Amino acid sequence: MKSIFFFDAMLTPKIITLVYWLLLAVAVFSGLGAMFSDYGGGFLVGLGILIGGAVGARIWCELLIVLFKIHENLQKIAEKNDQ
Repeated sequence: MKSIFFFDAMLTPKIITLVYWLLLAVAVFSGLGAMFSDYGGGFLVGLGILIGGAVGARIWCELLIVLFKIHENLQKIAEKNDQ
């Protein structure tokens, strides 16, 4: 608990995983809703929302995780140089 309160451990990567699953669920429900509604634009638009939303959510979350991985590696390098 101390590492979280003093920012020694990152909490955000764990939250990003949850955000990814929420975004994926939104993409699936939006895509399915557009596929089977008369107002949404049809099957192909819904399929585009489904695939584009899933891929977009994955790319966005991976880019955020990469930033935290860079931070972890820089911490390791800094600790190694301090010794």
